[in-house]
Amino acid sequence: MPARAGVGLKPAHYREVLEARPDVGFFEVHAENYMGAGGPPHRYLAQIRSSYALSVHSVGLSIGAARPLDAAHLRRLAGVVRRYQPALVSEHLAWSSHGGAFFNDLLPVPYHAETLAWVCGHMHQVQETLGRELLLENPATYVAFGESTWSEPDFIAEVARRTGCGLLLDVNNVIVACTNQQWQPSRYIDAFPLHAVRQLHLAGHAADADASGRPLLIDTHDRPVSQAVWDLYARVIARIGRRPTLIEWDQQLPSWQTLQHEAQQAESILNAADAAQGAPHAAAR
Repeated sequence: MPARAGVGLKPAHYREVLEARPDVGFFEVHAENYMGAGGPPHRYLAQIRSSYALSVHSVGLSIGAARPLDAAHLRRLAGVVRRYQPALVSEHLAWSSHGGAFFNDLLPVPYHAETLAWVCGHMHQVQETLGRELLLENPATYVAFGESTWSEPDFIAEVARRTGCGLLLDVNNVIVACTNQQWQPSRYIDAFPLHAVRQLHLAGHAADADASGRPLLIDTHDRPVSQAVWDLYARVIARIGRRPTLIEWDQQLPSWQTLQHEAQQAESILNAADAAQGAPHAAAR
């Protein structure tokens, strides 16, 4: 996987990507959109995959659920991975299903010993089924559980240590969670196991306020990356060097040119970090 900036691939942009062959590092798709046997989504993705690196992001495994994983869903994910051989595969530290029902939201988990045991068990199962490393993404959260006995960065670090998984650091989620829970983003990053980060995500969020008037950020993926996220991203890259970085934009899709501009901003930060470290820029595709 090129350590460059990439973009989430949406059907609205299939034809434009194939016609223009834009200079982006990679594309990422949600696995659940490609679990069918055939049809236009596979036809377009196969063409794009022949020219670009690919990452697969799962949103339905429910890694944090206090119940067994859905074996059929895991088999379907494994089928997508076999079919497209992506460079990276990732999931969220969250749960999204219960009793056969699937929810549209990625819901948080308490950080304690019981949760740690089932999350690690699920991670082992997924990695064994896929035969490869799974990246675990830090969540965007709005509330904290009183029964948590671990901080979020320490909990994630322990999951990585026990399972050998890699991590997907979503910088927007850090800003969202830290603002909502009155944590310091710089301290969060200082505590985060940056050595295990294989990929980063950048996205937009909406600003609101709670009932007491305190700032409340909503992870919306429907607008440009905020300056706070760009600043924290630059800090992380200065510490760990180049990593594949995805621009996520899932709602109210803009033009392809807007998405590519966001990717170019990320690319400029990657290149600036190279220059500061005296390293050559990554070669363009």
